[in-house]
This record gives sequence, C-alpha cells and structure tokens, in this order.
Amino acid sequence: MLSTDSTALCQRLQSEGFHLTVETAGTIDRQTPCDLLSISPKFKSSTPDAIQHPKWSKLHAERRMPIDTMRRLIDSAPDYQIKFVVDSPEDYDELLEITEQLTVPADSVWVMPQGSTNEAMDAAAKWLKKWVEKEGFRYCDRMQIRWYGNRRGT
Repeated sequence: MLSTDSTALCQRLQSEGFHLTVETAGTIDRQTPCDLLSISPKFKSSTPDAIQHPKWSKLHAERRMPIDTMRRLIDSAPDYQIKFVVDSPEDYDELLEITEQLTVPADSVWVMPQGSTNEAMDAAAKWLKKWVEKEGFRYCDRMQIRWYGNRRGT
C-alpha cells in the first residue's frame, strides 16, 4: 500500500474478477479495495539496530504501531486477518497487547514462526503451536520458505 497506484491496480484486478488479498503492516491509511486484508503488525523486536541503522531504527519505532490506523483499516475491510511472525516467546506479551488494543476475535489472528529454513520453522513450531492453540489463535506455516527457500520476492 506504499504506492498510491496500488489502489487503482486493486480496483482493476477486482473488476477483472480476481480474488484479491492485500498484505500490509497497517501503517498507511489508504482504502484499497480487496476481498481480504491481511494486516501484519511489526513487533518491537523487528526494529533495525540503532547503531548500524539509526535513521531506519528511529523511523521504524515511530511508525510501526499505529493502532488507530489499523482499526480504521479493519473496520472498512470486507474481511480481514491479523498475522504475526513470532521470533521467540518474548513476543507473546506484545502480541496479546496488540490484539487487545485492536479488539479482534482470536480466530482472526494468525501466528506463524519466524525462520528462514525448514529446520528453524520446525523447531519453532514445537513451542509456538502449543501457545497458539492455548490462546485460541490460528497457527500457519510460512509455505513460501518451504517451497522456495529464503529468497527475496517470495
């Protein structure tokens, strides 16, 4: 949704009969037509290193969690899901805090493991699946990694 042209592209694809899912971090308040809006909030732990990337670290921290913007996107979407990529159990409290602030039902929350290899995702699934089930969320895998490996654009 970064590009202002995304709205026109989405309108065109829908007019051609395509089912359209738009994935966004939820930081831009642009009403883009779609059938499913997939909002993927970014955890504090995803902030770039402040020493190596001071500009990006500051911007990320300032812009990563606009709850009001996400709420407006959810309210205007015909259907939505909230998707989290969890790196460690340290992300649990923040995930719960975000879903509480968004006031979304547990079954609209999808949780997947961070990992750039099948082995890393398999290891994470052992501890993550149990927690996801306990909280009533939905677990999903990162199939693009399983199918194509850790490659840009997948």
